[in-house]
Amino acid sequence: MTDFSRLRSALEEKFKSGIVNLHVRRENELHFQIARGDVPDLAEILRAHFGAELMLMVVNDGRADKDAFELHYLFANNRENWFVHATAVLPAGDPTMPSLATFYYPASRFEREIKDLFGIEANGHPDRRSLVRHAFWPEDYFPLRKGSALPEKFEDDGTPFPFLPVGGEGVYEIPVGPVHAGIIEPGHFRFSVVGETVIDLKIRLYFTHKGTERLFEGRAPADGVELAERISGDTTIGHSLAYCEALEALAGVEIPARAQYGRVVLLEMERLYNHVADFGMICNDTGFAVAHSHCFRIREGLLRLNKRLTGNRLLRGGIVPGGVAQSIPHDLNLAAELDSILADFNEVVEISLNNTMLMDRLEGTGRLMMKTATDLGVLGYVARASGINVDVRRDHPYAAYPHLKFKVPVFESGDVYARTMMRVEEARESVGLIKQAMRRMAGPLAAPLGYLPAFEPAFGIVEGWRGAIVHWLMVDHEGKLFRVKVKDPSFANWPALSFALLENIVPDFPLCNKSFNQSYSGNDL
Repeated sequence: MTDFSRLRSALEEKFKSGIVNLHVRRENELHFQIARGDVPDLAEILRAHFGAELMLMVVNDGRADKDAFELHYLFANNRENWFVHATAVLPAGDPTMPSLATFYYPASRFEREIKDLFGIEANGHPDRRSLVRHAFWPEDYFPLRKGSALPEKFEDDGTPFPFLPVGGEGVYEIPVGPVHAGIIEPGHFRFSVVGETVIDLKIRLYFTHKGTERLFEGRAPADGVELAERISGDTTIGHSLAYCEALEALAGVEIPARAQYGRVVLLEMERLYNHVADFGMICNDTGFAVAHSHCFRIREGLLRLNKRLTGNRLLRGGIVPGGVAQSIPHDLNLAAELDSILADFNEVVEISLNNTMLMDRLEGTGRLMMKTATDLGVLGYVARASGINVDVRRDHPYAAYPHLKFKVPVFESGDVYARTMMRVEEARESVGLIKQAMRRMAGPLAAPLGYLPAFEPAFGIVEGWRGAIVHWLMVDHEGKLFRVKVKDPSFANWPALSFALLENIVPDFPLCNKSFNQSYSGNDL
């Protein structure tokens, strides 16, 4: 008997009348409503007895109809590919929730985000500081509440963010950012240093908070794809696919086989060009600029292939609700092009890894150990470089991945070298996946989406090139988007950079940061 088959009876026995409307959707999702006070016990049972961890927390403002907020928790079991979706009702007059912050670190960040955007307190949370909001936000402004009006003006009163200082003899601080020398997005990094050794790093983000989730509201579902593509510019396919998977789960539509394989091609093309570029940029931060130049030459070839596939160098327009927008051009021998590109990339990798000065910089630098990575809930190549064997393509299969052969590379050392080699091995796997998928593409490109039931939650999960991407949504009675929640892997991975840098020297920060290469835009929704 699987854990999922005995889960329902175990929860009914534990919570008795505390669980309402318990039912299975889409074969591997257990949905129900639970009293908010029972959520900590639920989380403990799911982890201790069923191997499921918290993946997402979402608040929906239902005050207009129900005089209450809804707090949705999504738990996932990676071993057996099933989910628990629990909903707690928070009365409008008492919008509070019990904190899970000390139980699971990512929950602490979800709860701080919810407080800033909805004004809902997490009772017992150990960190009362804001996460999203900066000092110039009015205290009573909660932008994701329905009907929330934009303040006439924002004024910075000069109040500094309450960083916890590190004291002691010989300790000094180095502030970096939020404005940087390169053409990158803003983020503030505050180093506590003894000599050149970093003993603490504080990271402050959300300088580019754009109200992305609010921008989805009121759109026709098909119009949401264009916004999803732009959540993080280097993750067009990852976000648009997760969004469309959520819509398709809600509609219960079956995607044609050709579209399933086409989606694999597009997602792996995105993974490939980003990993090739990252390898070059990591080499560049060791001073080996020639590898950077060659990798960006190879990347340019991949971007030109992207344009031939979708008409856009970043693959925009490739994914549509129900399938894909285009077929592969008949005059494009994509397999041969990729074989040539991979051979070129492999040569650059070999030359680079035979450079002892480069290897001296990579090995042992920025080590993130498995226990720390697990506690922080990191995702994607950062997790796999630290020995955590997770990959949504295998653990929660979607598109055509169940029908394709691939391996999930995992490294144990958790250093810059491991994160670099993750890029190399995954790039090689991506070429293999694309070639397999191309041999099986026949039939229609898309299926009609059909009816979307109102106020029923649905979600899509995709292994983007950085890691697991989650889109959660529901529509209103008119079929318009009512609430969309987005989780980019950067939300989970940014905090781990602080731990990876400990006991390293300040000059290794750019190298370590590049080996993580997290998205500001994907985090600062």
